[in-house]
Amino acid sequence: MQQGSEDGKPRVEEYMTRDVATVSPDAVVRDVAQRIADSDDHNGFPVCDRRRVEGFVSARDLLLADDDEPIFKVMVTDLIVAHPDMKVTDAARVILRSGIRKLPVVDDAGNLVGIISNSDVIRSQIERATPEKVVKLMETLETLHSVGLDQTRRTVTLSELVPTQGKVYADELEGRRYELDHGLAEPLVVIDNDGTQYLADGHHRVLAADRLGIEEMEAYVIVTSHEIDLGMAKTAAKGGLETITDIDIVDYARHPLVETTERLQSGGE
Repeated sequence: MQQGSEDGKPRVEEYMTRDVATVSPDAVVRDVAQRIADSDDHNGFPVCDRRRVEGFVSARDLLLADDDEPIFKVMVTDLIVAHPDMKVTDAARVILRSGIRKLPVVDDAGNLVGIISNSDVIRSQIERATPEKVVKLMETLETLHSVGLDQTRRTVTLSELVPTQGKVYADELEGRRYELDHGLAEPLVVIDNDGTQYLADGHHRVLAADRLGIEEMEAYVIVTSHEIDLGMAKTAAKGGLETITDIDIVDYARHPLVETTERLQSGGE
């Protein structure tokens, strides 16, 4: 992923979708309505003449239109758009205040270069949080083991990960599954200890991914310069944890944080 601007703030171009489905102004209502009906991801499309954005058409715009009506007669032309250099936080404010789900992204010439959604905004904030975890973990390892460490981001194979947590909660697992379905899950955190990959953070995400048939995920990987005596490796060995299939899914108890919140709401009863 690209780095942010000089002020460190992530920009729209870093998180927008570049391959955007569009329709022509000369398309007819019948055909566009069918495209929306056949799609799981689209309830509308930018309307472009070549690359230039002319308007936007949503399912609502099509409701009372004749089947043979050209799209340029029913599309909305007074559009809110974003620029690639716009801060993601500013795009988030526009999305929140306007109540729209997606912003077309146009360059200085008015050409469509991407689209950014509310899901992309959430993902940008999640991915900014994960490196903080990595930095803290690296500092801890360096203090405890006086070892040289390197950090990279790469795709890891889930079946090769050694878990360091013996159980996950079924209700939280469903939350992580929803995030994966919507592209919102943050990367895993993995420690590569002389070739053995220990899962340090992301056990619910990994189990959710496994249920969805996902075999690989993005991860921040901390690589040790030589094998060290990891405490989490001892935890894994003691719990008989060798692969993610050894993790138990607890479906008879809710996550303790959820229970604590419920107790607070009920006045501590």
